[in-house]
Amino acid sequence: MYKKAIGLACSLAITAGVFIAAAQADDYAHTIAVFKASPAVASFFDNAYGYAVFPTIGKAGFIVGGAYGKGQVYREAKLTGRSKVFEGSFGLQLGGKAFRQIIFFQDQRAYDDFTSGGFEFDATAQAVIITAGAQAQAGTGGSTAGATAGPKTAAQAETEYRNGMAVFIHSVGGLMGELSVGGQKFSFEPL
Repeated sequence: MYKKAIGLACSLAITAGVFIAAAQADDYAHTIAVFKASPAVASFFDNAYGYAVFPTIGKAGFIVGGAYGKGQVYREAKLTGRSKVFEGSFGLQLGGKAFRQIIFFQDQRAYDDFTSGGFEFDATAQAVIITAGAQAQAGTGGSTAGATAGPKTAAQAETEYRNGMAVFIHSVGGLMGELSVGGQKFSFEPL
């Protein structure tokens, strides 16, 4: 039963990710523009050593959840490689969603950690509310998340670097309720 639930959740996440990715054609420039238009995020582009951007991460879950997305990694605004994100979670969750994610690296140490291959965010407790794309994420490893419903949102979450990284998520669509524990794992392939 447990293995079937994991398989189903992973299949749903991959299917959602493929469908959404095909629909948006990995639009990196548009995703970066969306984040730059957000007052809470814009200043990070000015002072970050680099960043990783994921135009679409598809996530699905029914008790066991999974997510997948492809991204690009930049150092000083120059493309340095490609990344994939995999997420697994377990807990109260039902539905599917798509979101954009950007991870800023405060300095070379944080960039090197991420690009070392196999970087992971620790298990996180998530409480996701699907109203205007609001999301909150608190990590045991100190990673943070900001929230934005798009470039015209006036009220933004206060976010700063933790352990050299700052993470922002922008909801694209879907309907998912969850109270789960999970983590993200990233791969990196240099150009």
